Amino acid sequence: MPFLTIMLPLRMNAIAEGQEIQSLAYAAFAGAIAASITNIAFGWISDRTGVRRPWIAGGLVLSSLLLVSMQFVQTVPALVAMIIIWQCALNMMLAPLAAWAGDCVPDHQKGLLGGLLALSPALGALSGALVTVPGLAAQDTRLVLVAILVALMVGPALLFARPLPMPQLMQKPETGEAVASQPHTTVARMWLARLLVQIAEAALFAFLLFWFIAIDETTTDNDTATIFSLVLGISVPLAMFVGRWSDRSQRPILPLVLGSGVGSIGLLIMAFSDSMAVAVVGYVVFGLSTSIFLALHSSQTLRVLPRPRTRGRDLGLFNLTNTVPSLIMPWLTLALVPVFGFAALFMLLAALCMIACVLLITLPRA
Repeated sequence: MPFLTIMLPLRMNAIAEGQEIQSLAYAAFAGAIAASITNIAFGWISDRTGVRRPWIAGGLVLSSLLLVSMQFVQTVPALVAMIIIWQCALNMMLAPLAAWAGDCVPDHQKGLLGGLLALSPALGALSGALVTVPGLAAQDTRLVLVAILVALMVGPALLFARPLPMPQLMQKPETGEAVASQPHTTVARMWLARLLVQIAEAALFAFLLFWFIAIDETTTDNDTATIFSLVLGISVPLAMFVGRWSDRSQRPILPLVLGSGVGSIGLLIMAFSDSMAVAVVGYVVFGLSTSIFLALHSSQTLRVLPRPRTRGRDLGLFNLTNTVPSLIMPWLTLALVPVFGFAALFMLLAALCMIACVLLITLPRA
């Protein structure tokens, strides 16, 4: 997160000579395509080879070396090419890592896993604040710090994790369990529901500052960043609590239903808000509910995938819900906001979240 949100824009600004916005857009687009393809590919490769750790270790080393090497790139085409290669190496690590969780975390702890995954965006934001502390490190040294942070997070799992064998998690379900009774329909609904919520989340992430300024011209980027941080921070304990509750009550889909439904309500509050206070309340409702939704959805996806032997590949297909919204969202915004204003955009996004809610609430034993 620190590299993509802070260091890459700064690097592009230094070498793009007035074309930094367009160049950054090209890099983001090319990186998203590379990430989508290689996440599926390396997930499938780790399935076929039957091992996860070597691919995770290889991706960790290669992505770290490529990240540190970004400081030596002097032209925009070379930087875009490096982003593509870096995304390939990064997903060589990430795809098997996600599948490994599915291999060794039992279904009755998937909710807890989802709650813990809520730490990811919060730690990502915190790491961005850490490496940019004034006087701590020069621009190029920051890349080294980010690589070290990644190694500190992933390294202990590779070196010290000794998960218990879970052969039952590697077998295709044969009984008619509640959620797995119609696995293909369930997986399709889970995929589409996450895509719809991710579109709404991506739109808010990109244009929240502009909307706040439209309501109150005195709003600053620091105000927006503070609200983002508060929502991310509060969502962590909430997601852990809700995830643990879903394990104990054996209602894994219900938090997803509530998350998407409450997220839709938050967007409607935003659509009809006429003051900064109401606008912030609406965003907090949306941000908390969808943050919990996305964290728990990631873990429950591991539970509903019908073919454990192709878990890595299938998770790569689910990863498209993270990258496709960044390709859809700008066109939605450009089509609606200039003509109808932000209220129309928020009402459309509320409808998308409500559709996700309906898709999930009609699942067996939601």
